[in-house]
Amino acid sequence: MKANLPRKLLAILYADVADYSRLTGEDEDTTHRAVTEYLDIIAAFTQSHEGEVMHYAGDAVLARFDAVVNAVSAAVAIQTELNSRNQALPIDRKIQFRIGINLGDVIEDRGDIYGDGVNVAARLEGLAIPGGICISDAVRTAIGKKLNLEYEDIGEQRVKNITEPVRSYRIVMGWEGSAQSTRPEPALELPDKPSIVVLPFINMSGDSEQDYFSDGIVDGITTALSRIRTFFVIARTSAFIFKNQAVTFDKVREALGVHYFLEGGVQKAGNRVRINVQLIETSTGAHVWAEKYDGELSDIFELQDKIIEQVAGALHPSIRRAEIDRSRRKRPQDLGAYDYVMRALPFVWALDQADNQQALELLKEAINIDPEYPMALSLLAWCYGQQAVYNWSSNLDVTRKETLRLARLAASLSSDDPFVLTVLGAAYTIVNDHKSARVLLERAVSLDQNSAWAWSRLGWSKNYCDSPTEAIEHFETALRLSPYDPMNFNCYFGIGEAYVTKGDFIQAIENFERGLDENPRAVWVYRNLVPCYMAAGRTEDAQRGVQLLLQTYPELTATKVRDAMVFNEQKLNWIYDNLVLAGLPK
Repeated sequence: MKANLPRKLLAILYADVADYSRLTGEDEDTTHRAVTEYLDIIAAFTQSHEGEVMHYAGDAVLARFDAVVNAVSAAVAIQTELNSRNQALPIDRKIQFRIGINLGDVIEDRGDIYGDGVNVAARLEGLAIPGGICISDAVRTAIGKKLNLEYEDIGEQRVKNITEPVRSYRIVMGWEGSAQSTRPEPALELPDKPSIVVLPFINMSGDSEQDYFSDGIVDGITTALSRIRTFFVIARTSAFIFKNQAVTFDKVREALGVHYFLEGGVQKAGNRVRINVQLIETSTGAHVWAEKYDGELSDIFELQDKIIEQVAGALHPSIRRAEIDRSRRKRPQDLGAYDYVMRALPFVWALDQADNQQALELLKEAINIDPEYPMALSLLAWCYGQQAVYNWSSNLDVTRKETLRLARLAASLSSDDPFVLTVLGAAYTIVNDHKSARVLLERAVSLDQNSAWAWSRLGWSKNYCDSPTEAIEHFETALRLSPYDPMNFNCYFGIGEAYVTKGDFIQAIENFERGLDENPRAVWVYRNLVPCYMAAGRTEDAQRGVQLLLQTYPELTATKVRDAMVFNEQKLNWIYDNLVLAGLPK
């Protein structure tokens, strides 16, 4: 029997630079010098608070503390000092760190620390705003009232590769409002038709394990409303930036640019469910109406329909019954299948290899219960499609065939569902049938003009057909429909690819790097970005990009990249040649 590795309960601090790719792209030397100076400051404050820096990873630093209070005090001191130094810098040149702190069990080995305790700290860093600090519930509990700080409870967060949700808090620093982004965003204009967002409903059941059920109801209402053509509906994923937050009508209006929002709560007890909802006007804060719905779990879709009809009537009294009927989709025969699909959704959209596997397992359970549930079949098809597109599959032919088989089966069961059509369009893209893909995706957006994902996939379809101007327009439409979507990084990648077709490699690099700022873990995009670096004469950046690819995909070759991608032959050869020139094995 092997001896257990030594473990210790420690406070772990993880810090990383926000917007690093853009900063280095604009001025590599200045950024490197500034980041080095700031890392030295972090090390000095760590030492003065009885901590120890374990290692650096480029622009990131990992430190350990025996005392939680010392870790949090050091983090506050670090951010206060860095904020002071940033005051003299232009807004687009500020070097802002995000900091995550966790209290957890770690493995000590070879002078470093490992384990979930460290992983959670790194994930918390990603939840912090630039210039801010995010801590776990364990840290918040340990601190108690020992420090004179304010904390913002941001609720339970699902983070990559961590099984259980992490209850998280942000420390209120006082300057976060101006520090949230080094890239100013324009105010969103109100659409010229009735516009609405369905905010996350509060889970009133007292059981955090039931959060997915409340989220599923919001998803159903949002999807149905979005198919009423005369409405402008914000995507569910952007609405969820307000999960577990107190909201005001003006905050919703400014952040999402809508006339109305729907909020509510769900209480599930045994086989009974109660849903409370209210519709708010964002220009005045006036309550348009409020209602309470009670029923059995078996009535859940009927309760959703009642809510949808009342919202539609309030927003547009002359709405036709056909418009509401069109919003309904084929429902599962068994609520157990619905349950598994709702649990799978966060993993489907994470675009992460480990999460992809978890989504596959949950969706297969749903199909075992209800083999003719179109939503489950579509999502399963898209999960296989991700494996093909992102070099996660060891057998591309088999994966592509399974993607297309499942997508066709879903479409045969629900031929007018925009989501199903979008998945089928994406599947045809993966097998290089771009004409069929374009027809299906155009049909999807005609049925649901509020589907950010459908517009995004149509943008990619235009990229594959060498129509970059239309592609950019479609990606921009997707970004407006879901301005805070965790999938938006893929829209920026799409815009970047459109500029590659236009031959504007500077704009292409800027958009690829913007997407990486939004999701630094989307390493696979270096397959597209490295050739742009080479074309722009940035050989060292290209070589670094290849090293990042090989760290994530040790067996990757230029041939495997070319086989996975679905551009025209000329572009594929250009990508292949430049990847090889940058150092990727043939």
